[in-house]
Amino acid sequence: MKKVVTFGEIMLRLTSPGFTRFVQAQQFDATYGGGEANVAVALSNYGLESYFVSRLPKHEIGQSAVNHLRRYGVKDDFIVRDGDRVGIYFLETGASQRASKVIYDRANSAVSQMEANAVDWDAVFANAAWFHWTGITPAIGEKPRLAVIAACKAAKAAGATISCDLNFRKKLWTEAEAQATMQPLMEYVDVCIANEEDAEKSLGLKAGTTDVDAAELDEAAYYQVAKELKKKYDFNTVAITLRESFSASDNGWSAMLLDEKDCSDGYRSKRYEIRLVDRVGGGDSFASGLIYGLLSKPNTKEALEFAVAASCLKQTIPGDFNLVSVEEVDKLAKGSGSGRVER
Repeated sequence: MKKVVTFGEIMLRLTSPGFTRFVQAQQFDATYGGGEANVAVALSNYGLESYFVSRLPKHEIGQSAVNHLRRYGVKDDFIVRDGDRVGIYFLETGASQRASKVIYDRANSAVSQMEANAVDWDAVFANAAWFHWTGITPAIGEKPRLAVIAACKAAKAAGATISCDLNFRKKLWTEAEAQATMQPLMEYVDVCIANEEDAEKSLGLKAGTTDVDAAELDEAAYYQVAKELKKKYDFNTVAITLRESFSASDNGWSAMLLDEKDCSDGYRSKRYEIRLVDRVGGGDSFASGLIYGLLSKPNTKEALEFAVAASCLKQTIPGDFNLVSVEEVDKLAKGSGSGRVER
């Protein structure tokens, strides 16, 4: 069983029920989620030895977050139990032409105060095959920023493949701050994952005339961005998700990949039209699907198709986590997407 490691923040997620607005809500549905935690859960579901590194308080809410990870088999050996609060995010699920909304309440969360030497990174990455992080973690504070650097150095020394989902969050930092931090960190990254705005906001490369809000994709420009990213930062693999946002309820979903093996000229995946249930965590489910695919599939084209199918399925599931099996993903990737009842 291959060992994979992610590092980041898990938050308490409070969602207004159904499609109600924040101002209507009399109660909230409580669960947990966060970029790297979502990836850790999915990889555990796929049968990998999945570790999540973070910092959480010793009190009951911190323990509840840990328990939520344990429920899905994620290893918590390197979660530091310290600090005062668990970060929170509120979600209002949109529909049709009304967009979903997220409000963060994560300032001074436990992980935002995590020192770089709070864990033994050499122990964390002993026998690890893969390390995944996102642009969200360095955005939440200077201390986790330094911890990401320490983690990347240890992962590289251990021989682990390192992937980064750029994940620009404008509510956490500016484009200038993101680029000043993220560009130097790319020297450690083997597999770069981005969406329609990440390459521009985090690394300064724009994908041509793409207008995601108008559901218009300049596919040739994405290939060019991938080539420029790969050349500039010497990535082994660049994967870009392609979302066509027709409304908050209906999206087109696909991805492209460029690597040195099976997709040296670029490869565009199958395209899915999704009636959305919950798109939060869609990118994380793509990242985890790609990691599993690159570790397990015979070629990178199949790895990409697995990732896109996995993330398609996730966006039909409420909550941050992608609770699907390898068998379900393979079935969709191979063409069975009718949605008929299985008896």
